Amino acid sequence: MKCHTDYLYFNTKKRHEFVNITDKVQEVIDSSGVQDGMALVSAMHITAGVYVNDAESGLIHDIESWLKEIAPTNKNYRHHMTGEDNGYAHLWNLIVGHQVTVPITKGTLDFGPWQQIYYAEFDGIRKKRVIVKVMGL
Repeated sequence: MKCHTDYLYFNTKKRHEFVNITDKVQEVIDSSGVQDGMALVSAMHITAGVYVNDAESGLIHDIESWLKEIAPTNKNYRHHMTGEDNGYAHLWNLIVGHQVTVPITKGTLDFGPWQQIYYAEFDGIRKKRVIVKVMGL
């Protein structure tokens, strides 16, 4: 059994961004030498998320619109009493989730035809990171 850990760093130009990180995760898998196993991909911040879905711009727009309906960005959350203005971002993290575990077969991500890994930034314009932990044979 091998374990390999690497980090991806992000400093988005916008407060909300959805970044396809599939190729970056595959690069970590390549450097790990793991041929059969799993990769854990996890946002290390409570105002970001990681998910697997289609890489289609209309869907990405729909996801952001859906999140804004569930937890609006302009609502006065109790969290804002601490001096913050990102209460919605914490809720979006709970909705989207902060990590995924993805399968590795023959050294590559073993996905369906449209599946991609996304880093979802909900409170950006500052440096954040994602851990990629590859485990397997």
